[in-house]
Amino acid sequence: MDSTRVTEHPTSFDRPMTGADPTDPRGALMRTPVEPRASGSALPAQGRAGETPPTAGTDSPGAYEHAQPGAEQAAEPDTHRPRPAAEGVPVQPGGVPSAPAAPPGTDRRAAPEPERRTGQPTAPGQPTPMRRDGDRLRFVGAATRRIARGMDLDEIVMGLCRATVPTFADAILVYLREPLPVGDERPTGPLVLRLRRTDRIPAERDTEGGFIPAAQPEPSELEAVGSELCEVRPGSALAEVLRGVRPVFTDTPAARAALPELLGDGREFAVPDGRRAILAPLRGRRRVIGAALFLRGPERVAFEADDLLVAAQLATHSALGIDKAVLYGREAYIADELQRTMLPENLPRCTGVRLASRYLPAAETARVGGDWYDAIPLPGSRVALVVGDVMGHSMTSAAIMGQLRTTAQTLAGLDLPPQEVLHHLDEQAQRLGTDRMATCLYAVYDPVSHRITVANAGHPPPVLLHLGGHAEVLRVPAGAPIGVGGVDFEAVELDAPAGATLLLYTDGLVESRLRDVWTGIEQLRERLAATAQLTGPDHPPPLEALCDEVLDMLGPGDRDDDIALLAARFDGIAPSDVAYWFLDPEDAAPGRARRLARRALARWGMEDLTDAVELLVSEVVTNAVRYASRPVTLRLLRTDVLRCEVGDDVPQLPRLRQARATDEGGRGLYLVNRLARRWGATRLSTGKVVWFELNRG
Repeated sequence: MDSTRVTEHPTSFDRPMTGADPTDPRGALMRTPVEPRASGSALPAQGRAGETPPTAGTDSPGAYEHAQPGAEQAAEPDTHRPRPAAEGVPVQPGGVPSAPAAPPGTDRRAAPEPERRTGQPTAPGQPTPMRRDGDRLRFVGAATRRIARGMDLDEIVMGLCRATVPTFADAILVYLREPLPVGDERPTGPLVLRLRRTDRIPAERDTEGGFIPAAQPEPSELEAVGSELCEVRPGSALAEVLRGVRPVFTDTPAARAALPELLGDGREFAVPDGRRAILAPLRGRRRVIGAALFLRGPERVAFEADDLLVAAQLATHSALGIDKAVLYGREAYIADELQRTMLPENLPRCTGVRLASRYLPAAETARVGGDWYDAIPLPGSRVALVVGDVMGHSMTSAAIMGQLRTTAQTLAGLDLPPQEVLHHLDEQAQRLGTDRMATCLYAVYDPVSHRITVANAGHPPPVLLHLGGHAEVLRVPAGAPIGVGGVDFEAVELDAPAGATLLLYTDGLVESRLRDVWTGIEQLRERLAATAQLTGPDHPPPLEALCDEVLDMLGPGDRDDDIALLAARFDGIAPSDVAYWFLDPEDAAPGRARRLARRALARWGMEDLTDAVELLVSEVVTNAVRYASRPVTLRLLRTDVLRCEVGDDVPQLPRLRQARATDEGGRGLYLVNRLARRWGATRLSTGKVVWFELNRG
């Protein structure tokens, strides 16, 4: 039983030591620390229980059966890191005496240490083979820990290369399947391996400050190895080696025949002869996903049989890590796609309002969460502004968010009041599950009346930035979160002056572990006011820049939650650009509508659109008065386009169809579809609105 305790000390090239960690990721030189002993004496071997250890100077072949090369190093105490004595273990008989002091002026590193296995001296700084089984165990343990730390494919492959070179090999080539299969999917097509990464001992090392240069292999032997792509043909030698799964020395007939297929014709001669190369298949959970080729130069000791076990451990852990990285990458991709499809790709262009938005995922979670925002055009040039937050951070939260967002869009299409929208969202959340809760704020902006109606369900209140630079937190009833059930929601109507900016956000912007929500809201209000002062009282800050400035208030600890941000700049529509009439549902209504439209166009100086507007207004009003029982509304809006809206009390939406040659009617919507820039029909709670737009001349 060994009476000493092996400890592992990190080393680097910055501080060369007599004993170096064989698993140093930067490639520390492999030299095992030995205890000081008298010059010329041999290290006594440890015997099994009940056996007498051989004495120094024994000539029998079995005396050093378990000894490793380099055991006869010159005695010199390690002044940098002395080997710690075993705690609580008495010194065994036959201990090693202290080494005598060296004569003054003697260079202890001048004479190279002979390599025991080959009998050749080892150059200073040259990587030496692992001398004991404990060295291999420590190396495998540290190497697998380094490989396991990687989360993506590149990190895992890099961890394998850095842990291997130069401690275990002088160079390594890593081939991976192209493309890599994911999970249980069965790959199609031929097996193609792509050279993913190579690593080798650098050609030169800085020798300043005591750095020890390592002996380098010849460039012609290790640098020219490996082609980028190789196709593994069924039944070939390479296919048989990969199917065998176990690492093999390349001096075996099967492996030697597989090298030309892996490296390319003619390049197999660059692989050193003898047992200086190991070919290790990389097998994942279900199939072979690649191969690794470990190489040692001619000046270094060849691989041993035990090194096949080391290569097998490295290949197994690397392959499982690659499988993990591929699955993690697919999961991240699915989460990314889910989040992207749940949020609006582009915000709509609405009359009288400009919009900007931002979304930031949480810093410590995947790109998936429950925050969302939306802007929904409504009849009458209005727009619904929505922001919500489903509790939790998971794929389930994102799925619930998608269902609530779809429900909100459907309810908005029915032109329900904001409080009714929240009420129906609350019912939908209860149908999805008892623990499905969310906060939501729903606001409707009318650019004609310059008013906004807001209803809240447990969400942080919005902030309104006025044109002069004053920022205020709107007083909106908080309400209960969606999913609680049995709670009435209340809506308030507020002024929305032209030039003002409304900011809707989720709690991730204002709340974190370092501050409460109301402190964050006050900081947000101050940040908006300070930003508005930079552009002056008569010019509001640019909307996109304002969003970026708001997100800059986030500190290092403020990304515990994902963030959704929606900013709306109210431009409004001036009263002089609006014309509004009521028409009785009678036969004379289409003629009266044409005259009113002609006068409005003349007042606005848009006579070039008179013919088209009269024709389209006549067709739409005719369809409305044919079935309406109450007065029909006609409204013209002059913005960047000319918009005409006709409303009635009939909920059925018109449908575009192709009229036959013998039909007397059915061509009104066909004309609208051909002449208008855009057109549509929206159902209201009291009927419907048919609208069309024409480009201004």
